[in-house]
Amino acid sequence: MKSLKKQRRIQLIAVAVAALIGSTALIGYGMRDGINFFRAPSQVMAEPPAPTEVFRIGGLVEEGTLKRGQGEEISFSVTDGGASVLVVYTGVLPDLFGENEGMVGTGKYINGVFQATEILARHDETYMPKEVVDALKAQGVYQEPDS
Repeated sequence: MKSLKKQRRIQLIAVAVAALIGSTALIGYGMRDGINFFRAPSQVMAEPPAPTEVFRIGGLVEEGTLKRGQGEEISFSVTDGGASVLVVYTGVLPDLFGENEGMVGTGKYINGVFQATEILARHDETYMPKEVVDALKAQGVYQEPDS
């Protein structure tokens, strides 16, 4: 009788460990494309990422660089005060997107051009993403908004 209880307990522990390993593997597999690291333009220029790596870039849209091409194609440079990266995007830009405004883009850096699949802009006059503020402060170009 005791050996049967011991055997059941060992089987239950083995099933629990297998379920834990399986669930951990499924969570990791599901998140493999959902994690995007943030990089400032200075970091991208110092260490260009692989063309297959999807990441987020943020900074200020450099004045005089916003150009609209055929259809919905837009190009501009994003800067953190230390370096600039050319960004190409096809789609509709957010309403508050403009020159000298903060932005965050998601995409890939291919052949010296950041090819964005998504562009985010601040949602009101004073908000700027924390990552962008930190990158601008590191370059010494961030100015606190007027209250």
